[in-house]
Amino acid sequence: MPVISRFFGIVIFMFWREHAPPHFHAKYQDQEITVEIETGQVAGKMVPKAVSLIQEWRESHQAELLEDWRLAEQKRSLRRIAPLE
Repeated sequence: MPVISRFFGIVIFMFWREHAPPHFHAKYQDQEITVEIETGQVAGKMVPKAVSLIQEWRESHQAELLEDWRLAEQKRSLRRIAPLE
């Protein structure tokens, strides 16, 4: 599970063997969600404040997330993405 960012107790990661559409996983405490990169659609449950922070981060780093998705498809090393500040 390659971690690509961490902020406010939230861990963002992607897997190399994933399915479309492009997405990432986020974990906060014992809660985990999957977030589509382009649409922001969320699968799973997490406290609303954490989801809001994740969505803010996703919007700011969409191009970088899509690049990491492409790297994951090629089974190459993923790049770290700056945290939300």
